[in-house]
Order: sequence, then C-alpha cells, then structure tokens
Amino acid sequence: MQKLRSNTAGNTLAMAGMALFPLAAMIGGGVDVSRIYLVQTRLQQACDAGALAGRRQMAGGYWGANNNAANTAANNMFRANFDTDAYGSYDGTTAFTENAGTVTGTATVKLDMAVMQMFGYGTKSVTVVCDASMAIPSTDVMFVLDITGSMNCPDTGSNYCGNNGNVEASNARIKGLRSAVKCFYETLARRDSDEDCGSTPSSGSANTAHLRFGFVPYSTNVNVGKLLPNDFLADNWTYQSREAVTRLENVVVDYQAGTPYVYGNSFYYQGNWSSRNTVDTHYNVRNSNACNSLQPDDYDEMSGNEGSRFGQDSWTSGGNQITRWYTDESGTRYDYSTSYSSRQDRCRIRLRTRQLVERREYRQVDTPVYEQQQVFSHYDYKPVTFNVSGLKAGGSSWNNSIDLPVGNQGLDTGVTWDGCIEERQTVRTTNFNPIPTAAYDLDIDRVPTIGDPATQWGPLLNDAVWGRYDSNGNQTTSTVASANTLNRNFSYTCANEARKLRRWDNPDDFDNYLDNLDAIGSTYHDIGLIWGARFLSPTGIFAAENATTDNGGAIDRHLIFMTDGDTVTSSSQYTSYGVEWYDRRRTSANSAPSSNDLTTQVNSRFLAMCNAIKNQNITLWVVSFGNGVSSSSITNLQNCATSGKFYNAANSAQLLDNFRTIANDISQLRLTN
Repeated sequence: MQKLRSNTAGNTLAMAGMALFPLAAMIGGGVDVSRIYLVQTRLQQACDAGALAGRRQMAGGYWGANNNAANTAANNMFRANFDTDAYGSYDGTTAFTENAGTVTGTATVKLDMAVMQMFGYGTKSVTVVCDASMAIPSTDVMFVLDITGSMNCPDTGSNYCGNNGNVEASNARIKGLRSAVKCFYETLARRDSDEDCGSTPSSGSANTAHLRFGFVPYSTNVNVGKLLPNDFLADNWTYQSREAVTRLENVVVDYQAGTPYVYGNSFYYQGNWSSRNTVDTHYNVRNSNACNSLQPDDYDEMSGNEGSRFGQDSWTSGGNQITRWYTDESGTRYDYSTSYSSRQDRCRIRLRTRQLVERREYRQVDTPVYEQQQVFSHYDYKPVTFNVSGLKAGGSSWNNSIDLPVGNQGLDTGVTWDGCIEERQTVRTTNFNPIPTAAYDLDIDRVPTIGDPATQWGPLLNDAVWGRYDSNGNQTTSTVASANTLNRNFSYTCANEARKLRRWDNPDDFDNYLDNLDAIGSTYHDIGLIWGARFLSPTGIFAAENATTDNGGAIDRHLIFMTDGDTVTSSSQYTSYGVEWYDRRRTSANSAPSSNDLTTQVNSRFLAMCNAIKNQNITLWVVSFGNGVSSSSITNLQNCATSGKFYNAANSAQLLDNFRTIANDISQLRLTN
C-alpha cells in the first residue's frame, strides 16, 4: 500500500474524474446559453415585426380604431414569426400598447434548461421589448390644388355642372378637398385640425426637425406676386390697354367781364292793401265830378335800396358767356280815391297803400380769353407699356394699387393689383422635349435678372386692360381709335393667394387657409404646376430657404397635384400670358388662337413641367378627383406622376383615403428600440 500510495502513475484517472463535473457544467451551460440566445433573438425579431405591423396598421389613425385592428395585426405578425412553444419555450405572453404614436411590445416565454438542471438551474424567463413609430424625415410638401369653378359641384356623379353658379354645393368637391388636406395634415404633422378624421392625433410635430407645407391654388391664374421680392417683377410692362390722344386747340381759359345792364324789370305786390284813410277834405264842392277832379294821381315810391344779386346763372352764346342775375328793390304803391257828400258839398280824399317790389333782371356779356392747349381727342386702344414700379414698396413689400393714365380722357386713376402675375418670356412652339432654353416661363430655377424684363414677371392688372374690336364689332389686333370707352371684352379671375413653404404648428392657421379657398375660374394646369415647382425647388428662386434644413440636412420633397377635371381654356380670358386672343404669346402671332390651340399648349407645357419636376428628384403625386375627367386627361395625369404615385378618387371619401395613403407613404416606419 505504501508503494501504491507513493506511485503517481494512477493519479490521472482520479484527476480526470474530479474534472468531469466542471467540464459538464461548462458544456451544459454553453448549450443552454445558446438555446437562450436563440430564443431571445427569435423572440426579439417577432416582437419587432409585430410592433411594425401594428404601427403600419394604425397609420395616421388611432390604436383602437376598427375594432383594435392595429393590435390584432401586431399579434398576428408576432405569431407568424414565433410559433407557440417554439424552441422548447412555453407559457408565452405578448402585449402591444400605443402611446403618443409609438407602439410598444413586450414578449415573454419560459425555457427549461436542458443540462443546467443538474446544477440547480431549472427554468429561465426570456423577455424582450420593442418599439415602432412613424418617423417623418425632413420633409417639404407643396400642394398644387385645382380651385376652378367646377370644384363647387357635387363630388358624385358625372353630369355636367359647370361651376354650380359659383356656389358650393352641400357636398361640393372643394369641401371634400378641404377635408382630405386637413386629414393629411393630421396624419403627417400629428396635429389636430378642425376636421373629423376619425381620431385625434396623439402627438405633434413640434420635435420634428423640418416639416413644412406650402400651397399653390390655381384656376385661370395663380396669385403669387406679393410673395416675391420687388426685384423679381419688371419696372415696365406692356398691356392691351388704351392711350389718350390729344390735339392742339384754342381753349377758353377765362372771360373778360363786360358791363352789366338792366335787361328788364317787373313789379309785384307783397302783402295786402292797407285800409283807406282820409288824408284830405274839401268843402263847397258842388258835385261829384268836381270832387273827382280833386283826386291826386296814384304813384309808386321806391326806397332806393337795391338788394343783393340772386339767381345767377350763365350760358354761352356766339362764343361769349352771358351771365344773368336778379335784384329786388322794395317800395310803396299809393292808391287814391274820393268820397263825395252832396248834402254837405264835402269831398274827402282817401288813401290806401301796399308793399311793392321791383325785380330787375341784369345781364352781362363776357368775352372769352383764349389759350392754345392740348385737349382730349380720342383713345387709341392698343398695347401700351406702363411704368408699374409704383407697386414696389421695398424688399418683399408691395402696394395694392398704382395710378395709371387710363382714366377718363387719360387722367390718372387707381388700378388695383390683387397679386396675380403675368408670366415672363416664353417661346411659341409645340415641342417641349426638351424645354426650349429661351422659354423662361418654363424654367423652374432661373432667378430674374434686375433690369431684364424677359427674366422677370409682371403684375396682372385687369383694370388697365381692354379688348378691342373694329367698327363692325369684330375683334382686332389693330389699333382702334375711339372717343368712347369700349367694353373690356375679356373675363378675369384671380385665385386665392399662394403660401410659401413654412411650418404650420398652429392647426387653426392651416384650417383657416383651406376654409377660405374660393372655387372660381377655368382650368389651366400648367401655371399651377409651374409655380408649385418654383416654390418647392431647392435650387431656384427660393434656394436660400429651400436648399437644406436649418442645420444643413437633406430634405425629402413632395409635390401633390390635385385636379377635378380636364383643361378648360378660352381666348377671351385674361391669363398669365395676357388676353390670349390679343397677346398670342404662346400661339401663332398671325392668327387668333382657338380653344383647342390653347388647350394643346396648356397640356404640352403641363407634361413638360411634370418631367422637369421629376428630374429634380421631387416626388410628384397626382390625384384625379371626380368622375368627369376624360380618359385622355387621365392618361396625361398618370404620365405626369412619379411611377406608382397616381390616384383616382371618384368621390370625397376616396379622396380622403388617397391623401391619407400619401401621408402614410411620406412618413417612414422605423423601429425606435
């Protein structure tokens, strides 16, 4: 035994036996930890998928909407990714909740240890937490909205409505548009508008680094002028107007006073006769004849005080000015009579008096004093260039009117400017692929050059514009001379003022702007889209405001174009290109444009602008509203939109769904934990 104890050759077996338990613990621990890690990873993935599914289902609504559809979607997605009792787990529980737009999920399962039970570790609980929210990237959204007269029409049916008498129907399309845009705002900005969008947003965009909205309402024209710096508008602009023509003529400037003379007079009585009084008595008068011979003659006695002139008037005769006036002078009429008494041979002289007025008519012949002067002859109705710089009030401030010599006989008169503009230089063509270099009106980014009116815009001044027609009543581009004021011979509407991109943290401001939109005018898609692009572009006239966020970050840009109908034009409308029958800036100068000519131009320019916008990496969403849009217009609208970004809404309910879908697509779903 002593030898065996001192012999170390057999110690290896003992030592190996002693190491067996720690080694088993290490191997078993690794196996069970791997199982725990696998379960936790799969559980986390399933939780994340459930949270994302729930948040996606919730979209811009609220968590409990549609019978808790969002919670159901979250749980279904979780179960699709983590089977019950998967990987040996059991007693699994899941719960998804929402707060302030963030969906939070918690998932727990139990897992029995396979090896580590022999070391006293029986069951392990595995818990994961996940969050998902809609995160809005730095975003600019420009709404280009059709507010033409047909937007007053009911939102259902395809019967022709025109403009519904320019009165909104109870279910007018313009009302559906207001609702859809407000709910879009609620979805994206998470702020509560005055529209019932089915839920109340649970959080706002106050912490969003950059979320701005802008508006370009359009019909026949766009109202953008007063949002521009003064330098962007030309100092001089040409209008289809009129110019007073004068001639040199001897003009009476005064009259040399003549000598007054009495032209005639008349007498009249005032008041009643006095009673007769005896003023003298004669005796020894033998008969009445002798008495009568003693009667004094009647007479008038004037006071000698002539009153001031009155009733003055004047007229011209033979080149002279005749002035007439009247005066009154008071006096007394003395009227005598006799009374004879034969018994006493007495003769009494009796007198009565009465107030007398002498009215004299005076006249005075004044001879004219002449001076040679320019006097009004007639108007020449023709294109006239006016200095319109008086509208500029400095910086980006504007006056609302300007005095121009278009009043009666060429006098200056106030002409109001409501903010609509005439477009800058264009090119007469039907081929806009590519857009001609000289077509500055279709150049989104060109900044106007001061002093170069080809690159600047002009104010649209309808009170300074006249159409003209010849003696036969036919429209003409020739100069028309007339001493009369002609009819305007055109129609005009100006859309509500646009809004540049800005934050709308106060939903009341957003609501009020939409509520005040008026549906009136015809449908010129091109001008609305052009200015929507200019207001949104990061490299154009507002590059300083649009290029990046305040901290230099990138911006996602979206233009949402909504219309309810086909292009509708007329050569008698005053548009951004003038009164098209007379100005012919974008059609042949040699013939009057037809409605078809103008419609083709508008549609071609519209599609050219669609491509230009998409080439600027701007997402262009297009929504057709109502059942009255022709198939050719639908095709144009589809071609205009960014691929997959065209929607067709038959009524207001579908329009709201379309706008909500767009808002959800603009938002970015992400895991926040």
